[in-house]
Amino acid sequence: MNGSAAYVYGIVPVDVEVEPGTEGVGEPAGEVRLVPFGEIAALVSDVEVSRPLGRPGDLRTHQRLLDQTSAEVPVLPFRFGAVLTDADAVVEELLKPYHDDFVGALRDVEGRTQYVVNARYDEQAILVEVLGENGEAEMLRRRIAGQPEAVTRNERMRLGEIIEGAIAEKRETDTATVVEELSDLCEQVVVRDPGHERDAAHVAVLVTQDGQAEFEQAVDELAGRWQGRAEVRLLGPMAPYDFVGTS
Repeated sequence: MNGSAAYVYGIVPVDVEVEPGTEGVGEPAGEVRLVPFGEIAALVSDVEVSRPLGRPGDLRTHQRLLDQTSAEVPVLPFRFGAVLTDADAVVEELLKPYHDDFVGALRDVEGRTQYVVNARYDEQAILVEVLGENGEAEMLRRRIAGQPEAVTRNERMRLGEIIEGAIAEKRETDTATVVEELSDLCEQVVVRDPGHERDAAHVAVLVTQDGQAEFEQAVDELAGRWQGRAEVRLLGPMAPYDFVGTS
């Protein structure tokens, strides 16, 4: 199948301007433009329908465009983009039916930005912590020390179960700590599923642009307290992927 289609990145207010020459996803990359309707517009570019999308470069371009846009204007991001046949379809199938919903959602995110707080336990530190708090785990560790794996298979499995369960309990407690300490500085909070078995917390937050500095300082203070126990990373500011219904 040959020809092109309209790839939609997200929704913005109709009075937004796109810098000429802004390139979108795909090879060759299409130029990003606006498809307007009423008070809103879709950020789109043409893509070759014969070329599969979703490659790492496409995803980076998609996210970069949305994050840069959200730094300037409110945007409702599509997490992976949507492909419609042409600009007319963008209007008829997307903008027109959901116009009022999109207008309201843009008002909700105006002047706000998303961050993601990810804390990941240090492997050695969390193991020492679990063994120090769980007598059975410490006993099993001593029992299997220096013994062949085949001989201590059941003990190793049990120890693994204890450690996994203990980390899950600590994750719940530490996630609650993150939410409690940061919620007063955020408009909204979404607890994400852990992305790694050693995640201590994985939380998306919506912050007013005026409150970014205070929020970032609070995360720095948390990272300082958890130093050596867990590495705290702050991702953002970014488009509000977790706080709109367009993904």
